[in-house]
Amino acid sequence: MIPSSGDRPPLLPRAVADQLRESAAAFRVVIVNGPRQAGKTTLLRQYERDHGADFRTLDTVATREFAEADPEAFVRTADRTVIIDEVQLGGDRLIRAIKQVVDGSQRPGQFVLSGSTRFLTTPGISESLAGRAVFTELWPMSLAELTETTESSLLPRAFADPRSMIEHTSSDWTRDGYIDAACAGGFPEALRLPDTRVRQRWFAGYVQTIISRDAGVFASAQETRLITRLLSLVAARSGGLLVFSDLAKSLAITNQTVQTYLDHLDTVFLTSTIPTWSTNATSRITKAPKVFLTDTGLLAQLRRVGRETLLTPGAPGLGSLIESFVFTELMKSRAVDEDFDLFHFRDRDGREIDFVCEGADGRVVAIEVKASTSPRSDAGRHLRWLRSKIKDRFAAGIVLYLGQFAGSLGDDIYLLPISALWGHQPLQSSQ
Repeated sequence: MIPSSGDRPPLLPRAVADQLRESAAAFRVVIVNGPRQAGKTTLLRQYERDHGADFRTLDTVATREFAEADPEAFVRTADRTVIIDEVQLGGDRLIRAIKQVVDGSQRPGQFVLSGSTRFLTTPGISESLAGRAVFTELWPMSLAELTETTESSLLPRAFADPRSMIEHTSSDWTRDGYIDAACAGGFPEALRLPDTRVRQRWFAGYVQTIISRDAGVFASAQETRLITRLLSLVAARSGGLLVFSDLAKSLAITNQTVQTYLDHLDTVFLTSTIPTWSTNATSRITKAPKVFLTDTGLLAQLRRVGRETLLTPGAPGLGSLIESFVFTELMKSRAVDEDFDLFHFRDRDGREIDFVCEGADGRVVAIEVKASTSPRSDAGRHLRWLRSKIKDRFAAGIVLYLGQFAGSLGDDIYLLPISALWGHQPLQSSQ
């Protein structure tokens, strides 16, 4: 389903490009954060071409040495925007030099910075540029980007006009197509590779590079080996509750060390957690967060499962992969100026809702994910329970599944193919 070839296809537009342009027109500093190989450099090069900026990358040894030796001279600029790629490699002195420059001028668009570690949690960087910088997240390609959909995404419609979600009564996406898309993930370079075996080697090298190079900045060689093992354990639990004691026991380390290593994985964008959602009407909650890998291609590789295994009916691990796939699409959607917070819900009475999306006004869209083409008739029972508890705050409930029919289940609850997340658009053969 995911086409590839040795030739590089035309670049697909990124959804955050407009956000970057608007932010640079209004703020002195814009920081583009995201995992390596997600497309940050390509995005910044495009901004350079469109706006006449000055591009510098600290991935180049000579450039980095200049920035480290004389950061004040390195950031000195006239009226052009200075783009600094992988800015975290320049360390705290470079960030402080940028602060000094922007404190002397209110001109917007002075710097566009990118980093493959979370800027505010990178060890060794104490200056946050608070009040001077805004953040943009760039994740691997979403299905909305890969299909070049122009339709508004699912969550805004779910909050504003839920019935518009079933204007398309069916989808051409099949169970096999979803599995292919999930196993491919969203990294542009991996998507271009000719077959699954080659792609698996790419992911193996990717993990080794990220953990040894980026996480290795704040971890010893022995620790990076444990962090690599921890990543595999998290992959086996992606979409499940984060229980520190289980992970600590498997690695023979303390709970606190697990927390530290998970922070490292989060800092380099390999993992993400979502907290539990609660309200006064739902007091008997389980407080543990859920943990996910941030790319399902990487998840499939770490689990050593391929499409052939997953296409088998009842394949173990398919539910977790599909839930993680939906999570990554929601995460990418949320990064593009969508005003909602993402949670999960589970209580001590066994009720569970995979995703609770809470808008700025407190209203809720609740989502259940079913790795089935024919979910059970009671698939929306926990959504109905939540609706009865929070009443007017309940905007819509959605059951996302691997089938092709879209319709209403009553009580503001809708059955939708997963492809509703990207307007049901198909992948183009030219990609």
